[in-house]
Amino acid sequence: MKTIHERLNLYINDEDSYIFAPAETTGSRPLVVHRHSGDIVLDLPNTAIPASAKRYKKAIYGIFGLVSLSQTEYLIVITARELRGNLLGNPIYRASEFDILPLEPGTHLLALVRSHLNGGMFLYSYEFDITRRLQAQYVAKQSDEGQPMWEVADDRFFWNKFLQSRFMDITISDPKNDVAFDTRPAMVNGRKLQLSLVSRRSRFRAGTRYFRRGVDHDGHVANFNETEQIVTIASQSNETATTLSFVQIRGSVPVFWAEVNTLRYKPDLQIMDLQDSVDATRRHLQEQVSLYGDQSLVNLVDQKGYEKPVKEAYERYVAKANVPQVKYQYFDFHNECKHMRWDRISLLIDSLTEDLLRDGYFHLDSDYQDPLKWQLGVVRTNCMDNLDRTNVAQAAIARWTLGLQLKAAGVLGEKDLLDQHEEINAALREMWSEHADLISKAYAGTGALKTDFTRTGKRTRQGAFEDFKRSALRYLKNNHFDGARQDAYDLMTGSWIPRKGPSSALFLITDPRPLVLRAVPYILSFSLFMILAGLTLPRSSDYSLLYYFALWFTLAVLSAVFVYFHGIDYVAWPRLLPVTDIIHYDGPGFRSGHHGTGFGLNFGKLKSEANAQWMARGARRSDKQMEEIELGAKRHVD
Repeated sequence: MKTIHERLNLYINDEDSYIFAPAETTGSRPLVVHRHSGDIVLDLPNTAIPASAKRYKKAIYGIFGLVSLSQTEYLIVITARELRGNLLGNPIYRASEFDILPLEPGTHLLALVRSHLNGGMFLYSYEFDITRRLQAQYVAKQSDEGQPMWEVADDRFFWNKFLQSRFMDITISDPKNDVAFDTRPAMVNGRKLQLSLVSRRSRFRAGTRYFRRGVDHDGHVANFNETEQIVTIASQSNETATTLSFVQIRGSVPVFWAEVNTLRYKPDLQIMDLQDSVDATRRHLQEQVSLYGDQSLVNLVDQKGYEKPVKEAYERYVAKANVPQVKYQYFDFHNECKHMRWDRISLLIDSLTEDLLRDGYFHLDSDYQDPLKWQLGVVRTNCMDNLDRTNVAQAAIARWTLGLQLKAAGVLGEKDLLDQHEEINAALREMWSEHADLISKAYAGTGALKTDFTRTGKRTRQGAFEDFKRSALRYLKNNHFDGARQDAYDLMTGSWIPRKGPSSALFLITDPRPLVLRAVPYILSFSLFMILAGLTLPRSSDYSLLYYFALWFTLAVLSAVFVYFHGIDYVAWPRLLPVTDIIHYDGPGFRSGHHGTGFGLNFGKLKSEANAQWMARGARRSDKQMEEIELGAKRHVD
């Protein structure tokens, strides 16, 4: 692949242009971004920098991309990086600080861009394609020769592809990935090992926990991650004499389903039986077979209670899709591992042993020209969120496979067990625990649950208490903060394109709800304040205080009940691509309840404006079509 410059010097030529000159000056070609026209050109080698241009105060370690907002376009540049480790001798960096440079003055939608950049884990390498697993890179190594990195990157994990689209025309794009990466050394029987864990998150159907579930019409599922565990074993003369790779995948249940937030702890579960439901499931499974080979589908969703309809829909559509090389397997995680007996995850490993031996792993040895072994299939694991139970299962599967790999490589004896080597066990547990937290923070907003088992091998009461705290934090974030996070995903991945205009982002800071809905939380807050203030009043008359507290307590209770029963109206929903088609779905399928819709009163009719009808049951927000015309439209980026 073509080399990428590691460091750039930025020059600002007044209001005319931004000039990026590689720090390696010999034969380099400056990149010029013209601010007024937006044109991007590569100058001839060794072109002199204009005397009027002033050097930027910070070094530039990469160009993240160019984002078009409502008033102008912005260049996003990486101004700080941190080394996360080395993978096969190649440094892997995290982009830790960004500067956003406007082509023209303007500030609309910048808060969404900044929140996305500050909250992401964007990793990249100048020399190594972090978007592709080792086996895929080995297969394509001859065709990759001389190609720019963006042309050979895995499209699913090229996270900033939309932002890089303008730079691809001049072949200077540098793929970044929203990825979890960790690497740790270990010694086993006197052999030096390096353990690495890479998880690549798909940019398709990207988003947050409750606003992106299930499959879309193209077969892409929410929270899809490819996780690769890599082990290198050193010899006396070669640090990477043996390289072992094992890949697993996870993703949302590939049917049309969602959870509708209502301010209750458990949202309303919605299964949508659409005309192309079977086709969407089939597209997803066929894509996985074409990319990875045989599929072992491990479903950890509960078979009773709230989650049961998701399990049944999954099994129904997998059977109808009837895709060859796909094997479905159910494991009742909560029942098998109840009473904190999480060691019983070994039952899942026992049931998968035949598939794991058949599918194998990727094995390179420097003494041989060709790989000694290929991975011919993967385990696809899911639970409801594809986070906590999935993390436990994948960590157990990866640990079992590592033992198999080390025996094949001669590091462990035939009767030697991985449990007998605490150093590598500790490294493995820590890596998978940190890995679980990073994936969970990206999707759910908090660290993962159940990591005490992944970290220590035991389920503890302290871990259960930590899970309780994280669950409470998830509830707050998912109901009150994730709407803006989802908007940032839609903006940065190109799912929504803003229309140019000074007023095109004003709808983000306006509240279209009727006045009565907006007023109740203020009444509740003021009532609570008055109750607290009443505690400081002198007790001159018990009756006066009684009436005082009765009044404000009654108002507080009535307001709280009103908010609770109108929960849907008080959730922070995404505003760029509203999910009203899910909230008001009334077609065939299943819904666990219709909570949070109020007392049957349509408060939207209290306002005369047409866009006040957004509460109408069974209809989309009436102003959504106007927003798509005036502000932008949904766009799928291939």
